[in-house]
Amino acid sequence: MAVEINNESGVEVDEATLQRLTLHAFDHLNVHRDAEVAIQLVDEGAMEQLHLQWMDEPGPTDVLSFPMDELRPGSDDEPTPPGLLGDIVLCPQVAIVQAEAAGHSTQDELLLLTTHGLLHLLGFDHAEPDDEREMFGIQRDILVGFSLAERQR
Repeated sequence: MAVEINNESGVEVDEATLQRLTLHAFDHLNVHRDAEVAIQLVDEGAMEQLHLQWMDEPGPTDVLSFPMDELRPGSDDEPTPPGLLGDIVLCPQVAIVQAEAAGHSTQDELLLLTTHGLLHLLGFDHAEPDDEREMFGIQRDILVGFSLAERQR
């Protein structure tokens, strides 16, 4: 699997942990190891431009997802076929503010946002209450499993 990370945000980020999380999430969701995803970290100005261009909303946001091949989670018997999953764009400056408000680390916020972005790439959404429960439950399971795996490293 190719996980490409490009940090243009000006904020130091633990890219190796983001990559391990992505691989963990893909294992959890039965995504083929040859699937490709790009994670871009940008500053507030770049994120604001993307947010306005693609969502028609002013101001920077925390995460945007841009699916490519419309891949969906696989199963134990049949993983997702290889392909281009898409791009996740993160804004660490927004993540810093959100982490402080939530009472956890910026790294934890970036892990949450990366997982959230991955789920959007795989077709999950949270517009409806049932969809939100499903997506946020999977998000929680991935993050808890990753935290346990990291402790065993």
